[in-house]
Parts: sequence; C-alpha cells; structure tokens
Amino acid sequence: MASEETSQFLKQSAQLREAVDAALARYIDFDKGCPSQLRKAIRHSLLAPGKRLRPILVLLAAEACGCDKGRAMPAACAVEMVHTYSLIHDDLPAMDDDDVRRGLPSCHAAYGVATAILAGDALLALAFQVLADQIRPAEITCRCCAELAAAAGATALVGGQADDLLAERTEGTLSHLESIHSRKTGAMIYTSLRIGGRIGGASNEQLAALDTYGRRVGLAFQVIDDLLDARGDEQVLGKPAGKDQKRGKLTFPGLLGIEESERRAGLLIDEACRALAPFGDRAGSLEALARYVLERNR
Repeated sequence: MASEETSQFLKQSAQLREAVDAALARYIDFDKGCPSQLRKAIRHSLLAPGKRLRPILVLLAAEACGCDKGRAMPAACAVEMVHTYSLIHDDLPAMDDDDVRRGLPSCHAAYGVATAILAGDALLALAFQVLADQIRPAEITCRCCAELAAAAGATALVGGQADDLLAERTEGTLSHLESIHSRKTGAMIYTSLRIGGRIGGASNEQLAALDTYGRRVGLAFQVIDDLLDARGDEQVLGKPAGKDQKRGKLTFPGLLGIEESERRAGLLIDEACRALAPFGDRAGSLEALARYVLERNR
C-alpha cells in the first residue's frame, strides 16, 4: 500500500501530467506540410499514456528553485520529446524488438518501421526547436540545448543503448551494468533536473544537488524496472515482462538477486533524498517523487 506522502504525490503528478499532455498536444499540431501518416505516428507515441517522469522532474526542479512551473513547461515538453524519440527507436526490430509500449502497439508495430524511424527523427528535431524558440534568456537557452544534446548523445543515452545491446548474453559486472544505465536511463533523468534548475535560477550548489539526486533516482528507477520485468508485472511496465531474461540481458536481479536489488534501490533513494538538503522545505515534491519510484515495486 502506498504511503500518504506517495498518495499525495500521485495526485499532484496526475495534475502535472494533464498539463504536460495538453502542452505536448499543442506542439504537435503541425501544419499541412506534415504527412498524415507521420502526424498520426507522432501523436500515437508522444501522447500515449505514460508516467511523464522526466517532464515532471523539469517542473519540480524549477519549482524547488522558487520558479513558477509554467516557465519550465516548454523545456519539460522538449525532454519528453527526446525521451519518446528514444523509445520509438529502442523498440525497433533491430534494437529491443518490442511490439508493445505504454500499453499500446509500439510505433513500428502500428505504423511500420520506416514511419517509426521518421517519427523519432521528427520528435528529436522538434525538441530543440521548442527550446530555442521558447526558453529565455538566450544564455539559459544555450545551456539547456547543450545539456539535452549531451544527454541524448553518443556518450550518454545513445552510448548506453549501444552498450546495452552489446552486453546481451555476456557475464558482465555490476560496474559495467551501472555504467550502461547511468547513461541509457540516468542521463535523461539528471539532465531533466538540471534543465529545470537552470530555468529556475539554481545556484551552483543547487545544481550539484539536483545532479546527485538525479543520478541516484535514475539508477534506482532502472533497478526497479529490472525487478518489475523479473517479476512479470506487465501492468506496471506497460509492455511484455520477462523479456530481459529471454534476451539474456544484463540486469540488476540477474547479477545481485531480488533481495539485494531491492536493498540497493532503497539505499539509492535514501541518498537521493539526502542530497536535496540545499532546497530546504521546497524539496518536498522531489522527495515524494523519489519515494514513489521506490514504491512502484510494491
């Protein structure tokens, strides 16, 4: 059963998801130059039911710095566009070969491989257009664009996915597994926080705190995802469970076992919450989000 703190966060996050979804829908109201099939594929993937964890992190980080969340909404949407592009491409037959995503047919299963690739490409481009057009002042625009590009690039998200594919059917080590997921999953999570912090005028101390918090939450999130897959909880995952073991993927339960993976996730979340000390009373929502990440496993 969820704690009272988590229950309150779920109510808050539901409101934030609704606001994010409405903003995302506006951004993909393309003119007639966008082909109908491509438009449908983009809407199918971007507006599919999801946790919206990364955009919510952008909004809450800005709020923790004393900024109105509305100022950070364009950046929150840009982050979700990059995340969705990565999911579309990760699901492709040449990658993870998943036919279900967020409880719906994956983009390539619904619209074909070629259209799915193009939908992902379009979302990646749109993310940076939104940041460039709607985040001010220009210095913050540049920093947000640079940080998001780095998080999505060859040494972070893309590199992590490449190493994840290479690690299939191998023994692997804990340090290698953590390296994969600190890039594949974690980079977009801590970058979401840093972007929100920059928009909110975070101090260097606060940016460092958001970075530490994000790295711990990002790794814990992946540990929990691995546990959910191992336990066969398709309802929570929104996609078929048990695929990691079938593919011989390197996972935390596979290396550490169930109990040690659970313990490790708990320690990571505790460390994440302690990192929020520079925000004082304004850290409540971020701490509740971290606890929610942990309670997804219960």
